[in-house]
Amino acid sequence: MKPRIDFYTASKEALEAMIGLEKKVTQLGLDPLLLDLVKLRASQINGCAFCVDMHSSDARKAGETERRLYAVSVWRETPFFSERERAALAWTEAITRVADTHAPDEDYERLAEHFSPKEMTDLTLAIVAINGWNRLAVGFRKMPTR
Repeated sequence: MKPRIDFYTASKEALEAMIGLEKKVTQLGLDPLLLDLVKLRASQINGCAFCVDMHSSDARKAGETERRLYAVSVWRETPFFSERERAALAWTEAITRVADTHAPDEDYERLAEHFSPKEMTDLTLAIVAINGWNRLAVGFRKMPTR
């Protein structure tokens, strides 16, 4: 695939807003490894090769195991994730596919068992942010570097 435009330089104002959102998401107090799992799962769903590469690499550098990284796409079928992580991954899928799922009550209730209202809001904002990055990267064909 051929890259389209460099959205980082095409609209500096827009990217400053996205970077500001991303920076704020990382400062909200959620576990960085949990955020990496969420970013990886949303990026897998959205088919964003650039973000899958980046977030799997980031998670690995932060201490995430290869085994868990490989299993993120099949998290429901593995014993490798905590109930809190499972709730976050289910919510990630529901919000990423919101046009199809409409954020089911079952996923919301599972989330509410493991996260405070603040954490639920913060996690949802993190999912919003990665979905925005995915749409920029997929839409403009941002490629992983070798």
